[in-house]
Amino acid sequence: MRPFEPYYFEDLSVGQEFETARRTVTETDLMVFAMLSSDWNAVHTDALAAGDSEFGGRIVHGALGLMITTGLVQRSGMFEGSAVALLGFSGWAFDRPLRVGDTVFTRLRIAGLRRTSRGDRGVINRELELINQDGDVVQHGRSDFMVRCRDAGELPAPTG
Repeated sequence: MRPFEPYYFEDLSVGQEFETARRTVTETDLMVFAMLSSDWNAVHTDALAAGDSEFGGRIVHGALGLMITTGLVQRSGMFEGSAVALLGFSGWAFDRPLRVGDTVFTRLRIAGLRRTSRGDRGVINRELELINQDGDVVQHGRSDFMVRCRDAGELPAPTG
């Protein structure tokens, strides 16, 4: 990745892959997320109950993993200044438990590109993976994301 230079629509091509910096998931992350979400499920917050579960210990909230995934992309700066909007997620899957102490990074692959009808923006279909210190995919899915174009190209003729 280019440090501190945003990627615009024209800078990307289908098949390109990027990896972010790593980050370690902390106890504070888990507890702050539990407070913000009001999700105090025992599998996340009760070491004894979670120890007796099929997970053998506490696991981090799945939604927190999704937030970490996108946060790592934002932290990279690759869309800083070119981002317009997050359009949605699809097919998000929780493949393995995420635990306090795991060190993770995000792998982003460009799966599709299309310019909008306005011509000054493009939609990126991104495949995202959250990968732990063992190289295991913890979570994955797709996310559509709108970015600015460097060159507005041919704008559609006004109608009406």
